[in-house]
Amino acid sequence: VTQPPLASRAATPQLEARHVPSGLNSRFNGDHLVFADYVTLTRNMIRQVRIKSGTADLEKIVDGNSPFELKPVSYSPGQKKPYQRGILLTHGLTDSPYFMRYLANFFQEKGFRVMAILLPGHGTQPGDLLEVTWPEWAQAVAYGTNQLAAEVDEVYLAGYSAGCALSIQQSLHDARVRGLFLFSPALKISPRAIWANWHKFYSWLKLSARWVNIRPDRDIYKYESFTKNAAAQMRALAGAVTAQLQQQQLNIPVFTATSQDDTTAIVAATLEFMTKARHPSNKLVLYTTDTKKMPQDFPAENLELVNSVVPEQNIISSSHTAVVLPPEDTHYGVTGEYSNCVHYYPGKIEQYTACYLNPPGLLQGEITPENLQM
Repeated sequence: VTQPPLASRAATPQLEARHVPSGLNSRFNGDHLVFADYVTLTRNMIRQVRIKSGTADLEKIVDGNSPFELKPVSYSPGQKKPYQRGILLTHGLTDSPYFMRYLANFFQEKGFRVMAILLPGHGTQPGDLLEVTWPEWAQAVAYGTNQLAAEVDEVYLAGYSAGCALSIQQSLHDARVRGLFLFSPALKISPRAIWANWHKFYSWLKLSARWVNIRPDRDIYKYESFTKNAAAQMRALAGAVTAQLQQQQLNIPVFTATSQDDTTAIVAATLEFMTKARHPSNKLVLYTTDTKKMPQDFPAENLELVNSVVPEQNIISSSHTAVVLPPEDTHYGVTGEYSNCVHYYPGKIEQYTACYLNPPGLLQGEITPENLQM
């Protein structure tokens, strides 16, 4: 999207056309379709919304935000179905299937049939998260699981961030799911989200009251602006999953990778979840700045600590997104075209501009108060 020079932008963010619902992406509408047709329908919907921005990178944007599928080159056939095993990938809140691309390639190389969905409200414009509800997200996951199960003997689910909560939710009532892969799970969010929908009582007076943050949205694969409804729906989803886990034990293997410095999700909730999920094959990979500090009450044989401090690369911690994005990523990686600097916007516009230019020596890490001081 063409943007004015950073330094020339007003310090007070303004609502623009992207901050209203498109009218095309608040519900899941793929139930009656085979997966390939669902992908085509969704790609056309994304293109229809995004073309209004007049961007020169339209096809690149459509590709990154669309659901997709991969077939393994080398694999074991199923007993009654084409493939022995398959995996459904679900992205996170405000994100897109782009965040699942490297995981998809990994599982494809391991012989998995791969499908990745797009959650309603995502991939088009931030305003589409004003009206969506979490059951629509769950419906998309259920659809993807059904499509995958039609082709494979063994169904696995992989989620990133909010996609983890949705994957757990699906597995708790679907006996076909054989195991979970969770990356930066968002199983609990800030208690402030409980008030996120109070704006409905007065937002007709001031539309900006419906937003937690109004930002430039320079990222082509993730919304930078964030609605209060999205926060409220995430809280409701996390609450529903927590309530289910209190009534029902999870008896399938779980692999989880997360960063102890994560400021997007509450990591203590992930550690508690993994402590209670007692399958002997469970594995927790924890990125940390202190590899000598072991999580309490977690079996050592199921834990791997990874040092997330890499001084020679100016990395001071692992962020929420770093868990699924490799250094060589052309958009988010070390020499990528995008730098996430929105934590400086709009109050510190000079720092925002300097950060976005990504000068040599810039520190990389999670946006903790301690890191921001550095």
